[in-house]
Amino acid sequence: MSVTDSLSLLDHHCHGLVPTSLTGEEFRLLATESDHLAPTPQETLDSPIGLAIRSRCAPLLDLPRHTEIDAYLDRRAELGADEVHRRLMGASGISRLLIDTGFEASPVASPSTMAEITGLPAHEIVRLERIAEHIAPASTAATFASDFLTALTEAAERAIGFKSIIVYRFGFDIPPEPPSDAEVVEAAGRWFSAASATGDWRLTEPVILRHLLWAAIPFGKPIQLHTGYGDSDIQLFRADPSRATRFFAATVESGAAFTLLHCYPFIREAGILSQIFPHVYCDVGAVTHYLGPSAGVAIGHMMEVAPFTKILFSSDAYGLAEQYLISSLSWRTQLGRLLDSWIADDWTTAEEARRIAGLIASGNAERLYGIEDHA
Repeated sequence: MSVTDSLSLLDHHCHGLVPTSLTGEEFRLLATESDHLAPTPQETLDSPIGLAIRSRCAPLLDLPRHTEIDAYLDRRAELGADEVHRRLMGASGISRLLIDTGFEASPVASPSTMAEITGLPAHEIVRLERIAEHIAPASTAATFASDFLTALTEAAERAIGFKSIIVYRFGFDIPPEPPSDAEVVEAAGRWFSAASATGDWRLTEPVILRHLLWAAIPFGKPIQLHTGYGDSDIQLFRADPSRATRFFAATVESGAAFTLLHCYPFIREAGILSQIFPHVYCDVGAVTHYLGPSAGVAIGHMMEVAPFTKILFSSDAYGLAEQYLISSLSWRTQLGRLLDSWIADDWTTAEEARRIAGLIASGNAERLYGIEDHA
């Protein structure tokens, strides 16, 4: 029996499930970070995550292990969303969800609905850019900063943490000081002028993105930062967290903590930053399902240098219960194998390995997010 077998997991970064049944095309799109399905016969799920679905999820839907993907999708549709969610989420060993509500590409469930679907406590992570985009059409360049602060204060009442996707919209080249009031007004003017002309309020103005981060810091809540691998609009070289070193150095005494999400392929860089800076944490969410049989490599890289008190578990599941299940099983299996090898080689004891696993499974996130205060 592995030291991770009986541990429940606190998923500190995830998204809602799609609460309705899915077509095969909808499922395939949710199972990739791409915005496009590959043309036949280039099956999107002829991939590591496809292997994981067929080997790990299929038996829970009464199918043979390694069944064909079309047979899996047919069985999924036959059972219906509620039953699929019940079976896969129930087998995940996840006990609490911290849900990013800012990504709305699909009609995913809210935290309250997720609590109903899964029977698990669910808390909201508020995305900073979504707040800004929501208030901007009714704001002006001169009042944007105060309007955003008012909206952020209201959001902070319900949020257990914040998230920024500055790396999607710009990158990690964040100057180590907040922009001036005049810079914010000027940048908001550029944004509003362009958006009024096109009707597109998607925020890409670097000065405003930077302002959002600095405005959130005084609230003292953990701020999640997307890192590395992600959607098709990301410029991957800009998503290297080491590019934010000056920003992290400037915020050490700020009272805020930052969690680097996903981190692939910059896992070692994230681990180094979490060792250097007391307020930086890291995880390998998303790739624990996308890497399938190679997930242990990513988990091993994160365990190379990062302090055990700075590593968190997340799935980054979006829309599909399969992603929750695969991430939790991969984490439990692969971290368990790694720690078992440490025990066998006398690097540590079984008791100490269980303590380390417990920190990563839930203890670190409970401390960081103040879960006891939100139970």
